[in-house]
Amino acid sequence: MAAKLQGRAYLSSFADAVLNKLSSLDINSTPNARKLADQKLLQKLRKSLRATRPVLDDAEQKQIRDQEVKKWLVDLQDALYLADDLLDELSTKAATATPTQRDPGNFSSQCHSAVNSMVEYIDDDEMERFAEDLEDISWRIQSSLVESSDIYGRDSDKEAIVEWLLDNTCNDKLSVISIEGIGGIGKTTLAQWVYNDARMKEKFAIKAWVCVATKFDPVNVTKAIIEDITSSPCNMVNLNSLQTELKEKLTDKTFLIVLDDVWDNQQNLWDNFLKSFLCGNKGSKILLTSRNKNVDSVVSTTNRHYSLHILSPNDCWSMFLKHSSLSTNSTQYTTLEQIGRKIVKKSKGLPLAVKTLGGLLRNKYNEGDWENILESEIWELSEDDSKIVPALRVSYHYLPSHLKRCFVYCSLYPEDHQFGKDELMLLWMAEDLLQPMGNNTLENIGCAYFDELVARSFFQPSSTDINLFVMHDLMHDLATSFAGEFHFKVKEIGIPQKIFSKTRHLSYTENLGDLVSRIIGEAYNGAMHMRTFLQCHFRSICGESDLLLLLQLRCLRVLSFKGFNILSLPDSIGELIHLRYLDLTFTPVVRLPESLCKLYNLQTLKLKRCYKLEKLPSNMQDLVNLRHLDIEGASCLKEMPKRMSKLKHCRKA
Repeated sequence: MAAKLQGRAYLSSFADAVLNKLSSLDINSTPNARKLADQKLLQKLRKSLRATRPVLDDAEQKQIRDQEVKKWLVDLQDALYLADDLLDELSTKAATATPTQRDPGNFSSQCHSAVNSMVEYIDDDEMERFAEDLEDISWRIQSSLVESSDIYGRDSDKEAIVEWLLDNTCNDKLSVISIEGIGGIGKTTLAQWVYNDARMKEKFAIKAWVCVATKFDPVNVTKAIIEDITSSPCNMVNLNSLQTELKEKLTDKTFLIVLDDVWDNQQNLWDNFLKSFLCGNKGSKILLTSRNKNVDSVVSTTNRHYSLHILSPNDCWSMFLKHSSLSTNSTQYTTLEQIGRKIVKKSKGLPLAVKTLGGLLRNKYNEGDWENILESEIWELSEDDSKIVPALRVSYHYLPSHLKRCFVYCSLYPEDHQFGKDELMLLWMAEDLLQPMGNNTLENIGCAYFDELVARSFFQPSSTDINLFVMHDLMHDLATSFAGEFHFKVKEIGIPQKIFSKTRHLSYTENLGDLVSRIIGEAYNGAMHMRTFLQCHFRSICGESDLLLLLQLRCLRVLSFKGFNILSLPDSIGELIHLRYLDLTFTPVVRLPESLCKLYNLQTLKLKRCYKLEKLPSNMQDLVNLRHLDIEGASCLKEMPKRMSKLKHCRKA
């Protein structure tokens, strides 16, 4: 029988993590901790999870066809979150009990108090249903920085685009050229290759690259072009001012502007946006990439469009060989080539699909592994969402469980969002997505996870910054499809959006103003067990009442106030005992309350560019799990609290 690949069900690593927390109660050195582990509810939890664990792989595959199985997995995930919250609270309260509380006469009371605290927001009946549901779960189902060495079959495409860009025969001051094609076919990669060609540097005095994405915003795009040209931040928010500034930069210059991933074809928006570009020298060009064939005709009536076609079978095979690390000189090549070419055929000529399939089989030379991929039922399953490319679904299916959870968490980022490796690892750490391995630090484990997802093409380097990464929009669709109602993105102002009762992770990206109150209020009323409140931009406003309401979400692990106009934090911040990650970047906070030092589980405290911060709480040494303290740019902070050296794992930036 063919050997199985490494991939396991999405929930496998989550179930393992909860079981490990239960086990940690068993091996705790105190007799009363073991007594707690013997409680009826926790015994029932352990038994149910052990019974459920073996059927998860089968259920994950069947859920695509069977809605009942899908609902079962959703209910299980919800139950796992509840169980994890309970165990986290029990272990935290036990760990932070004073010596007096730890004596034999009081420890049991402490544990019962922890359970009762949990029951304050999960009533007795619900807790009983929770335990019964878990028992039932053992049921009857058993960039411009692109490397040319990674481009195949596009030489003639590149030369055609370059020839057009260098063409000076057109009498118009501005010409628009578009690269059109389906998602995943390599439009951005080709544009990056062209943009990075030495002939472009010789021809154009000014070059700029901007990712436009789904929602075309003239203000943000114009600002991004100015920032790319000047390599410095632009603080203007008025479109007229921005256009005047851009016009000054482009006047009497020959320029190349790349607008990547353009979707919008509203004539009035483009007419207004393009005014700034009519002041350049003859021969100036705009190169755009788009899936929408109608975009270029709206942008300009005198345009050229280039349709990008799928790769040839031989080019696909060459790309697959590179990403799978299979050498034509290897002893396994003859055996695996026949299977591999059949697998590559299923990619349907899409470079992104070829890369992920190659990454899936990277350094795997067992014939059974390759046959498993070729014969997987996932290829034949009907697709509820046509945006999900079957080859990407197969690549996801065979990811290890822990990588699936890390990848799906990234669905919280908006499309085309650029993120840093260290930033994401700290979020994964806070959400308990990193599995301890021997003597490796959590940071090293997170680094290995990240590098593996890059190697498998689930993440790719940013087009504009070598230190940042992005998800291809098809990968973002894939992550979102598996995130379901547990992950929620607030996208656009004015569009009604209802937070689900099972929502655990929330992010938002717009300048929401007073809509923050509605979002927080809805989260409070509908999703009391929220774990993540992630701000992805700097422009939001939060009032004191909003802040107090948000701090009532007692299960929070990740809390980002980045860019909020916060002068102080209330003492109630110390009641968020699950909190691992607190981001106050760019806030005008002056002081932090001493109650902050009650956050026993806090791992990351970001105070970057808190330019008014005068001092840290005096008992910072109590934050025994603090690993990352970022005080870069906190210029008013003159000294660190005493006894900070006791924080053995803390890294200060």
